[in-house]
Amino acid sequence: MMELSCREMVELITDYLEGVLSEGERLNFEGHLEGCRGCTGYLGQVRQMIQITGILTEESLSEEAKLELLTVFRDWKSGFSSDGK
Repeated sequence: MMELSCREMVELITDYLEGVLSEGERLNFEGHLEGCRGCTGYLGQVRQMIQITGILTEESLSEEAKLELLTVFRDWKSGFSSDGK
């Protein structure tokens, strides 16, 4: 079994929740959760967020909201926030 880093866990969490990980990936993911309280807590937060917000579709967002989300994700991916901090 290959050990996953916390960063890898964050990248795999959506696939885990959607049930699209291979059996080996799922076992590695769940094995990491057994020993990492931080990732277990993060998974709980993501599940709670999904439950609270429901399912958003691209069609349900205004063009302004889509552009704002794309900017936030682009900035997050590059390591910068939109306000320069």
